[in-house]
Amino acid sequence: MSKKQNKVNKEDSRNIAERNYEPENYSGNTQFDKGMAETHEQVSDDYHEGTIDRKLKE
Repeated sequence: MSKKQNKVNKEDSRNIAERNYEPENYSGNTQFDKGMAETHEQVSDDYHEGTIDRKLKE
């Protein structure tokens, strides 16, 4: 891999790492948007489900 390609990849990685979930991700067409929407849905489901043994906190 050339230094130029490596530098571009680092810049791309930095730009992606600085992004956060946005509600617009659900309607996005990029792989990043789809991944963020899916991850958000999974975390949200687990959070609302309760504890690992599926007992809701009282």
